[in-house]
Amino acid sequence: MSLITTTEALAAFCARQADAEFVTVDTEFMREKTYWPQLCLVQVAGPGEAVAIDPLAPGIDLAPLFELMVNPSVLKVFHASRQDVEIFHHLAGRVPHPLFDTQVAAMVCGFGDSVSYETLVSKVAGARVDKSSRFTDWSLRPLTERQLAYALSDVIHLRPIYDKLRKRLGKAGRAGWLDGEMAILTDPATYTVDPETSWQRFKPRTAKPRFRAVLREVAAWREREAQARDLPRGRLLRDEAVLEIAAHAPATVDELARVRGMGRGFAEGRQGADLLAAVARGLALPEEQCPREEAGAELPPGTTPIIELLRVLLKMKCEDHHVASKLIASASDLEAIAVDDQANVAALTGWRREVFGKDALALKHGEVALAISGNRLKLVPLETRAAGDTV
Repeated sequence: MSLITTTEALAAFCARQADAEFVTVDTEFMREKTYWPQLCLVQVAGPGEAVAIDPLAPGIDLAPLFELMVNPSVLKVFHASRQDVEIFHHLAGRVPHPLFDTQVAAMVCGFGDSVSYETLVSKVAGARVDKSSRFTDWSLRPLTERQLAYALSDVIHLRPIYDKLRKRLGKAGRAGWLDGEMAILTDPATYTVDPETSWQRFKPRTAKPRFRAVLREVAAWREREAQARDLPRGRLLRDEAVLEIAAHAPATVDELARVRGMGRGFAEGRQGADLLAAVARGLALPEEQCPREEAGAELPPGTTPIIELLRVLLKMKCEDHHVASKLIASASDLEAIAVDDQANVAALTGWRREVFGKDALALKHGEVALAISGNRLKLVPLETRAAGDTV
């Protein structure tokens, strides 16, 4: 097994890949005890070789790898890339590009929503994945031959998967269908965590503005503290405790110490003081500046059946075109289309409009109808049906 443990060997490998058309990439990491993913292994395969890079090796500098990841002439191929890309963004401050995500490509090629790597290995590469090392502790050293074989198989199988998906996309004229999704995955903003918006993760039962103001401050404090100390946010302060603090707004150490799961030592220490200060900021915020629940627009009467028809049409179109519905329109997109012909949704632009959007508007305006022919649905122009077309 090819395991790289020195900067020199890494630089030499990356130099050999600088002229490659593409490299396949995967990572192994641990996150149970940290806020940021702890990178434990990086697997990269070029056209003729595959290596595992040990970022925990003493003295190794990953700079040559980071440079390869942003080399504009080398395509980086990942599967379900978000977590992998997040790691590179955190460690290097840059996002790998250009990028090809085989999970997204598979959705365009008719493999359904969020297809697994194992499924692609089986159906596209015609191989099997040894799952025995899936839950291994990648931070322990030395790594075994079995661990390395498992890790390298991820990027080795990814080469034929990429090649075959690329050819399918080209043959179907769908290569451009990935552009929007790849733009999101290579946007640094996708991986930037803003503590000031972390409160929006919660689903509180009350919409009281003062409660939400305290919740926002407490959640932001927890996020900043978790990032600074590199601790999982739940280990620092559980979600239930955050909500309880927002609900009761403790003003003293004694009141804070009474929060369930909150020890007196925590309440009396520096973190307790910072937490009480966050509560105080939320309480002091002028009423008009307190965050309020956005009132959802009430759907006009009769809209619900239209949405259901659009949902059926979407399923039909996705089946006909062998593309995952998740890539075309969400439930909220269908609601928007049902209400507004000019809705600002992706389904009414580009290739999505050709596949679904145009017919969605035609169905909404009674220009076409859904009918059953044999055991399949089809669209029927109403003029044709009126002239005696039988279904």
